[in-house]
Amino acid sequence: MTTPDADARLDALEARVAALERDAAPEPAAPRGEAGEIGYHGTTRLVPGSGPITWTIGYDAGAALDLPAGPVAEVLAALGHTVRLALVRRLLVGPAGTGELVEAAELSSTGQLYHHLRTLTAARIVEQDGRTYRIPPTGVVPVLVAVVAAADLAGALR
Repeated sequence: MTTPDADARLDALEARVAALERDAAPEPAAPRGEAGEIGYHGTTRLVPGSGPITWTIGYDAGAALDLPAGPVAEVLAALGHTVRLALVRRLLVGPAGTGELVEAAELSSTGQLYHHLRTLTAARIVEQDGRTYRIPPTGVVPVLVAVVAAADLAGALR
């Protein structure tokens, strides 16, 4: 048996939880076209000193089929090598110099490193900032999404 005070407190608590859940749930996006919408979003604090990085994109699913194949294939190919993926994973936690990158990718020479960095920079995944390399802030969430999507396709998500 509950008391009137306990009932009132329980009602107030349930109302607060409902309000929190309503505020936390994203608004469902209306489909842009008949094919629907594809999208992603994220917030990360992986890169020290950058503050939170937030990114949201929604795109017409039908229009996604018409995106230019060249740049898309270039990015997928750049991410599709184990050494380059190791470099990207290291750079996702912050900028790094060549020595750190050689070590992170377990390479035997800077020549090998520069070969892979050229591919990553050409695909606009990595940029050089003085003597260091980094993932541009606007690329952090999209790169993480690409890695997670690839892991999902491979059945590797836990």
